[in-house]
Amino acid sequence: MSSPLYDGACPMPAWRLSRHFLGRPASVTEARRFITTTLGTWPVIESAELIVSELATNAVRHTASARFGGKFTVSIQAEPDQVWLGVVDEGGPEVPRLVRPSDDEGGRGLLLVANLADNWGVYGNHTGRTVWALLKVDPIAAAQAACR
Repeated sequence: MSSPLYDGACPMPAWRLSRHFLGRPASVTEARRFITTTLGTWPVIESAELIVSELATNAVRHTASARFGGKFTVSIQAEPDQVWLGVVDEGGPEVPRLVRPSDDEGGRGLLLVANLADNWGVYGNHTGRTVWALLKVDPIAAAQAACR
């Protein structure tokens, strides 16, 4: 596939990056900044920022990551055609799940993630889990963004 704006001169290698955050509400802003700084001009940056914001918020509200000394980790794995995002928390008694929207302020985070992501899921148990989301990317658009 060829594009007049992309001649293949800037290859798109796969890469990974993770960062640990303290399990406190202020860290959600730091996690969002980590995403926007790391993904820069990638075409999925807005969705990625919202997804990580929701997942990090869930980690500091609903898991053991919120206890004193707790932490969570945000991971990004980028490939030419997709970006995988994961938030690893320190577990808890409840399994993250979609809930029906209500008039309450909370409870819509995973619904938003499900609507923004091409795929998402949860793995792990009460001692620690990863909530992840996958965003598909047009490889040409991603390469153009990476070459800027």
